[in-house]
Amino acid sequence: QVQLVQTGGGLVTAGGSLRLSCAASRRTDSNYHIGWFRQAPGRDQEFVAFISWPGRNIYYADSVKGRFTIARDFAKNGVYLQMNSLKPEDTGVYYCAADTTVPDPYDERQYTYWGQGTQVTVSS
Repeated sequence: QVQLVQTGGGLVTAGGSLRLSCAASRRTDSNYHIGWFRQAPGRDQEFVAFISWPGRNIYYADSVKGRFTIARDFAKNGVYLQMNSLKPEDTGVYYCAADTTVPDPYDERQYTYWGQGTQVTVSS
């Protein structure tokens, strides 16, 4: 059973930055593809970003392209999501998700393991 532990998030004003991290609890659980998803109140969960193992393929939602960066942190056995130029519409609970095979990175149903979620609030 892979356990993903998320850190980061919080409250920031529009234009600010936050970094989210997602790490596997065991170092042996490292060769997973990782996706980030978010859910705003009253809305469906939506894809944010994806990074393959070990990092050749990276995808972003159009809404965050150019503002968010996903990358692996091999020293910490995890992945981070750097979020810059944040907007109020980026507000929501962010989840990282992992699996060894992800045919469609944009589909949350492809992922077996999920982090606990972390709140990101961007005030205007």
